[in-house]
Amino acid sequence: MRKLATSELPRLEIEAFKQATKTPIRIVLDDIRSLHNVGSVFRTSDAFLIDKIYLCGITATPPNKEIHKTALGATETVAWEYVKDIHDLIPKLKEENWQVFAVEQVENATFLQHFEPSKPLALVFGNEVKGVQQSVIEMCDGCLEIPQLGHKHSLNISVSCGIVVWDLFQKMEHLGLNSLNIK
Repeated sequence: MRKLATSELPRLEIEAFKQATKTPIRIVLDDIRSLHNVGSVFRTSDAFLIDKIYLCGITATPPNKEIHKTALGATETVAWEYVKDIHDLIPKLKEENWQVFAVEQVENATFLQHFEPSKPLALVFGNEVKGVQQSVIEMCDGCLEIPQLGHKHSLNISVSCGIVVWDLFQKMEHLGLNSLNIK
């Protein structure tokens, strides 16, 4: 085996990325304090051709030096929009036929490994300390939970996003919901 050079990787140019068929997932970040978390979510979203990111509440927006540090240019490829109040966004997403799921530990949450997507998904990630607001959870179609076996039962938001997006990307590909042909 030989490590590949960056120049050997099959990278999409920015315009090709923008024109590519996207994975039918939208990410909603609500009241995220860490700019590094925001940048990391952009980078993950670029990797899996995520349709769009919504930045809500106190979540910072590009251009921003701290976001760029972890996004490494993904703010130029991934579509994003700032929406001040997430409570205005959720009904709009539902009207556009997006199924909205909070990623949160709640009663009767669906564990990620048991969830099978059937339509475009909007995934809500909340504040690093307080999580997804209860009022937002009540507006969602359901909640997804990442099973955790240790003591903390707490993952960094960017790690949570990476786990959930990878899992759903694979399931959507298997079900033919993505148009990608990645083997």
